[in-house]
Amino acid sequence: MTIPLLQYKPSSQNQRVSGYEIPNEDTPTIYRTEDYVASGEAEELIWAAYRQLFSEHVILEFYRLGNLESQLKNKSITVREFVRGAAKSEAFQNLVIQTNSNYRLVEIGLKRLLGRAPYNKDEEIAWSIKIATLGWNGFVDILLDSAEYQTNFGDNIVPYQRRRYKDRPFNLVTPRYSEYWRDKLEDSRYKWGDIKNFLELASSIKIQQVVQKPVSTANIQIPDTSRETVPTGVPVSISPSTSFPLI
Repeated sequence: MTIPLLQYKPSSQNQRVSGYEIPNEDTPTIYRTEDYVASGEAEELIWAAYRQLFSEHVILEFYRLGNLESQLKNKSITVREFVRGAAKSEAFQNLVIQTNSNYRLVEIGLKRLLGRAPYNKDEEIAWSIKIATLGWNGFVDILLDSAEYQTNFGDNIVPYQRRRYKDRPFNLVTPRYSEYWRDKLEDSRYKWGDIKNFLELASSIKIQQVVQKPVSTANIQIPDTSRETVPTGVPVSISPSTSFPLI
């Protein structure tokens, strides 16, 4: 038996209406298939989809989805199907899904697939139950087949951040994983774990104290370095007839 989606409401009625922002340098660029029909090149559109989904500004060759890219260039699939395949790919699993909790995946899914942040905690809880019951792939299908996605992006537009009135773009403020996973990685990377263990380690180190020894100068013999005697003790005499060259 499938658990129905829990009911939730937006925190504000303003979230139900379209924005009235004046286009400026923060207005997101819209990438659609129709803009690349004449040139036949879809590389720019593909990279826009990668940036939106993976939130990575440099995509390694290892993570590129050559099969999906080829189908999109040949118009065998739509942009929506390319997004669906990329969100379910092994690369997305390794980079995003395996390093985040269900609540975090809800935030990432709504931001990157629907172009908006979660309305509130109630929506995060409702969708996290869907992820727990249907898995990530089922969650992706629900979002991409929803009326909200179809209304805003359709089949040929790469998802983008629809409202950018408060913060920077999502792909700049939503890193690959949260603080929990970052701290977990640091704990496994460093054997001390935290500052408390580090201080305990530092205090356990024994430092040998240097003891200063007094030095007496009473018995030091100072050698005679005057020029009036030679080392044998014979006085030095200079003959009057000795001449020196003038400088």
